[in-house]
Amino acid sequence: MGRTRAQVTLTDVAKRAGVSIATASKALNSRGEVAAATRRRVQQAAEELSFQPNVLARGLISGNTRTIGLLTDELSAARFAVPVLLGAENALGNEQMSVLLCDARGDAIRRRHYIRTLLARQVDGFIILGDANDLRPSLTRDIPVPVVYAYCESDDPSDLSVIADDAGGARLAAEHLVSLGRKKIAHITGDPGYRATRDRAAAFTEVLDAAGLPPAGDALFGQWSQRWGRHATARLLAAHPDVDAIFCGSDQIASGAAEALRELGRGIPGDVALVGYDNWEVFATECRPPLTTVDLNLEQLGAKAVQHLFAVIDGEQHSGVVRQPGRLVVRESSAL
Repeated sequence: MGRTRAQVTLTDVAKRAGVSIATASKALNSRGEVAAATRRRVQQAAEELSFQPNVLARGLISGNTRTIGLLTDELSAARFAVPVLLGAENALGNEQMSVLLCDARGDAIRRRHYIRTLLARQVDGFIILGDANDLRPSLTRDIPVPVVYAYCESDDPSDLSVIADDAGGARLAAEHLVSLGRKKIAHITGDPGYRATRDRAAAFTEVLDAAGLPPAGDALFGQWSQRWGRHATARLLAAHPDVDAIFCGSDQIASGAAEALRELGRGIPGDVALVGYDNWEVFATECRPPLTTVDLNLEQLGAKAVQHLFAVIDGEQHSGVVRQPGRLVVRESSAL
């Protein structure tokens, strides 16, 4: 009977590749002193034998466990947390690293417990995952390994945070509507208690000011819901019947706005161009017509957080805020 995968050792790989065990180890661990041709030969031998390195033993030798702890308070807010997590997990997988996920659910005692648990597992670093792209208290003083904050900003400027560029995304939306020649552009958005809401509204106003266009009324703040989108749109058109474009702070709000516009006999985009935010597929693609929106690029944000964490683990000193740019996804709600 042939050997199982678990029984294949580094000695077997070295023998098949025709090199010493030390050379095989260096080749598989990407050590620079191995010639490229030798490295390829060793890697091919490892693949042919389905060799799986002993991660625990390698960690004892290198001092690294090749494991990252990911701590969140809001995994239940799956719309935003999960795409960031997927991007981070994919980037870690590409480096043959593992992730241990803990959800503190907003409980300080549970959070401290998970920090102790992850440190006991000797993780090489932490990613602190937020759900609202907002400011949060720093946890770094309690964590003696490198830490990067993702989709949230630590209140300690010496920490490194990777966040979505809410202002930049709003500028993309507003500039798009201005480029279409729209002159009476309004903004309907969500809860002003969120920094993202305020940043998007401010950037929207800045773009209109630069274009010499007064906004069609004050920004309307409310809930992140279709109901609010319907109500606010009816209110907006009653006060400003000449509105020819609306930028909404979320796709949910924009979906409700589209319903109200149809009920009021306004064509989209002929009479009113409509742009949302988030690229939430269930709303953006099912909207009638499909919705132009801003994609937050959350998976790329998660991957970027991992890249920065690797750099810190390698000894580079990083701090401050890194903003992940969004992208405008143009669909029929603004394209004639």
